[in-house]
Amino acid sequence: MPRLGDPPHSADTEAEILGLYRAHLSKGRATLAELFGSHMEIASEGAWLHTSDGERFLNAGGYGVFLMGARHPLVVEEVQRQLTTHPTATRILLEPTVARAAEALVSTLPEQLDRVHFGLSGAEAVETGLKLARANGRRRIVSMEKGYHGKTMGALTATAKEVYQKPFRPLLPDAVHLPFGDAEALERELAAHPGECCVILEPVQGEGGVILPPRGYLTRVAELVKEYEGFLILDEVQSGMGRLGEWWGADFEGVVPDVLLAGKALGGGVAPVSAAIATRQAFRPFDKDPYVHTATFSGQPLLMAAVQGAIRAIKEDRLVTRAMDLGATLLPRIREIAERTIPDLVVEVRGQGLLIGIELIEGGLAGELLIELFNNGVVANHSMNGSTVVRFTPPATLTDSEVEHLLGSFEKACRDLVAGKATMPNNVR
Repeated sequence: MPRLGDPPHSADTEAEILGLYRAHLSKGRATLAELFGSHMEIASEGAWLHTSDGERFLNAGGYGVFLMGARHPLVVEEVQRQLTTHPTATRILLEPTVARAAEALVSTLPEQLDRVHFGLSGAEAVETGLKLARANGRRRIVSMEKGYHGKTMGALTATAKEVYQKPFRPLLPDAVHLPFGDAEALERELAAHPGECCVILEPVQGEGGVILPPRGYLTRVAELVKEYEGFLILDEVQSGMGRLGEWWGADFEGVVPDVLLAGKALGGGVAPVSAAIATRQAFRPFDKDPYVHTATFSGQPLLMAAVQGAIRAIKEDRLVTRAMDLGATLLPRIREIAERTIPDLVVEVRGQGLLIGIELIEGGLAGELLIELFNNGVVANHSMNGSTVVRFTPPATLTDSEVEHLLGSFEKACRDLVAGKATMPNNVR
């Protein structure tokens, strides 16, 4: 039995794997890996990531996937049981794990959201939501500036970033991006196109740089969409499953959309799973024809076992409450450290629950801070639509000692960032 941290294959070295990345995967990804020392991750447990050279890092990254840490016992238990019995289904006969997974998922949501279509990626869930909107007659896409919904063609139409969209235009027609948090701009758009609009937005913009809307904004969005006979999709792929300290970001204001999208933590950090959960009315076109929107691996038993394990873990370990409590501890302490150690480099520290962003004065500094965090034993993430923001999305399973490790490493990283700027020649600062 290999020990945690043992290389998965004796022939795997960092240099060889880096070469294979360049030959067969992505030269850009290989270059990025070199910036972080070409470490090779080979094992994980809880909040910790282990590399082939025997080092370990606290994983406060993972783009929101690891709400319950890596290899949570309840998730692994469910997946292992399914793996040894029936991992992949025919999709012709009745299959119990997908039914039970749907039942478990809707138990966390308002009762109006009771229809589920499972996918693999968040972008796939977005495509499902957009297709439901079109099937219900709403073909004009209204999304928000700095919003991020994925990079497949429909999702990319809603993802408001020039660098991602430009190589693939024309995208879907009749799309517009509005300022996030501006209900008046949304009302003008909806009033100009009554009965035509599908509004898609995140309760908190994660990839936008952890942007929180004004209080009451989601409620007003829902009211306006209803008033002007639109279709509302809440993208909770990153914000959902307890990440914000409630099961769903929509819960903070009691909003019920036509479709809510889930993903990332939905697979328990073990399997890639997403879902579009809809009201009965919104789902009616899919109810009428079971073949109008399908995917071979939608609802496969192995993935559905992971969903059941994830929801069990969140409920039994009270991870939603834990995320709220940990966020209430971490956010002010991270803010204090940043304001004390890098006051001239930080713009703002903000967050909700365990989605926390540190905004720097420019993007290069955010990249440097990520590297300094890594050098001090912590993995964090950049923000795809907010290049100046470093994000922490740690597990809700953090122990007190792991919290102190995260905070201590952040302070050291901030001090190292300042020291590096101080020793840098003026002509390259």
